[in-house]
Amino acid sequence: MPAAHQKIQFCKSRDEVRIAYASVGNGMPLVKAANWLTHLEFEWESPVWRHWIGELSRDYALIRYDQRGCGLSDWEAADLSLDARVADLEAVVAATGLSRFALLGISQGGAIAIAYAVRHPEQVTHLVLYGAYSRGKLARGASPKLVAQEEMLFKMMELGWGNEGSEFRQVFSTLFMPEGSAEQHRWLNDLQRISATPEGAARLSREVSRLDVRDLCTQIACPTLVLHSDQDMRVPFDEGRQLAALIPDARLVPLRSRNHLLLADEAAWPRFLEEVRQFLPAAAVPMAPGALAALPGSLTLREREIPDLIAHGIDNREIATRLFLSEKTVKNHITSIFSKMGVESRAQAIVHARDAGYAAGTLASVPLASGVR
Repeated sequence: MPAAHQKIQFCKSRDEVRIAYASVGNGMPLVKAANWLTHLEFEWESPVWRHWIGELSRDYALIRYDQRGCGLSDWEAADLSLDARVADLEAVVAATGLSRFALLGISQGGAIAIAYAVRHPEQVTHLVLYGAYSRGKLARGASPKLVAQEEMLFKMMELGWGNEGSEFRQVFSTLFMPEGSAEQHRWLNDLQRISATPEGAARLSREVSRLDVRDLCTQIACPTLVLHSDQDMRVPFDEGRQLAALIPDARLVPLRSRNHLLLADEAAWPRFLEEVRQFLPAAAVPMAPGALAALPGSLTLREREIPDLIAHGIDNREIATRLFLSEKTVKNHITSIFSKMGVESRAQAIVHARDAGYAAGTLASVPLASGVR
């Protein structure tokens, strides 16, 4: 179970569809593009997702959201296109006030992440793709037999997901986690039932099956890490290999697993974490010993990163760049910090912060930091 508590909020996409998003953790902001069928609250203590949330939020400020049509977001949405789902991600980024961040795309969330990174190259510092692909199953030159199989799965969703029994949903759980335990399969079965209507799940699946972002892959400008299970039963490893080949300078990391969703007890999971942690920059601003205690009041985790930068005399714009925040958000934090310091001007704040032990090192030694508002 994740040690911290997530904060769930809502924003509206461009067509007024309400999108639920959650934030937890501190450090460099890592935004996870929505993948197929999620539920922010139900995932929190699940045996399938809790190790993902716990480990990633330990190192980063993790932002997740439920895409339109599922979870805590609005289920009734006329438009389920890729463009609409990218707009959902844009709405979440705007609501959190982030200006620069790393982006994580898992499975079909990879297409959303890729499209966003091409639209907003100034915001995405790093791109991590796991189990992702550039083209959906029906966009891969599928044979009539494969098309018929996919249509059968869509029909199973429409007709069987609303039933109390889990026989229909078990088919999908087995495809996603062939090595999963009975408990993990039961949980994924329940997630499918509570995260979307049968009709909504089928609609989303049909949209995903037709995805094709191959032309966008060639336009990615940020460093990209592609990780893929070498025996993935849902998305073949070859799709991950092709994805890495399409993205300029992307690095491919094969993971030894049959699961589409990595589980906590398999050897591929620590390998995944090691690769991601080496790829994403460390971004914590060190606190001077005893400095927080020297300040009156209680600073929030985000506010603790700012006094050292103020003490170095840098302006709000550079602070925003270093912390991956908007200038407006930085201004709000500084107003709060000044109040807690009991000062009225920036000059007074600089003196107070330096007396408290900040700015002990050179500005160059202060790494880029980040987080959420």
